[in-house]
Amino acid sequence: MTIGQAIILGIVEGLTEYLPISSTGHLILAAPLIGLDLADPATKAFLIVIQGGAILAVLGLYRKRVAQMIAGLAGRDPVGRRLVVNLVVAFGPAAAVGPFLSDVIHARLFHPVPVAIALAVGGVVMIVLGPWQRRFFHEADGPNAKHVFVKLEQLSWRQALFIGLVQCLAMWPGTSRSMVTIVGGMIVGMRGRQAAEFSFLLGLPTLAGACAWSVLHSEADMVTTYGWLAIIAGVAVATISAALAIKWLVSWLGRHGLAIFGWYRLVVAAVYAVLA
Repeated sequence: MTIGQAIILGIVEGLTEYLPISSTGHLILAAPLIGLDLADPATKAFLIVIQGGAILAVLGLYRKRVAQMIAGLAGRDPVGRRLVVNLVVAFGPAAAVGPFLSDVIHARLFHPVPVAIALAVGGVVMIVLGPWQRRFFHEADGPNAKHVFVKLEQLSWRQALFIGLVQCLAMWPGTSRSMVTIVGGMIVGMRGRQAAEFSFLLGLPTLAGACAWSVLHSEADMVTTYGWLAIIAGVAVATISAALAIKWLVSWLGRHGLAIFGWYRLVVAAVYAVLA
């Protein structure tokens, strides 16, 4: 792998990790276009390890929230403690089943066709979600007060568990971990912007676990094949591009919904279907 290839993949990873369009799906589609073999274990490991850049971006942008959670663990902030509990609950399902399904997923689903299907299905979900949520949830003083919007600080452990169960769907490449967790948060009543923040924070243990698993099982192959310079370049570029994508997404969701990402996913899936 050249430094240029690593930078390209770092940009793709960073821009798509937290946007609900599937970073893994885009990486699987992009890697062959720049001459990389998806069947190579080193390539598969690299596509996971550069997610470390996305972790660094969240730690930097949400350092105050992370500090609040640390204070919660120390017993000094009940809101931070509640958030930590919810993140642990939401992380549990994927942590429990992920290691057992990893080999099957890589063997059967790390291919462009399953990715394109997942992109299309997810696109439809996001297009219909916004109108559904506007009909079902209202402000506390609105016409249907029994279904009010939920703030991040008000999220219950049962709602967090639901988001965690939905996150397991993201093991299918192309589905998008960001998409399913934001959708899960909106289904339980969170606004898009707050659901996105919970998704970003949930990504810390989820992505860290995936990176650690990949490094432990493929470090020798990846480093020997590509070298440390390419790996560092990919992670660094992914960090910068992920930070930019997060700031833009939060601003967008504060004013708009998810439909634009749904239409984008349908377009990508359609283009692939035509070219294939």
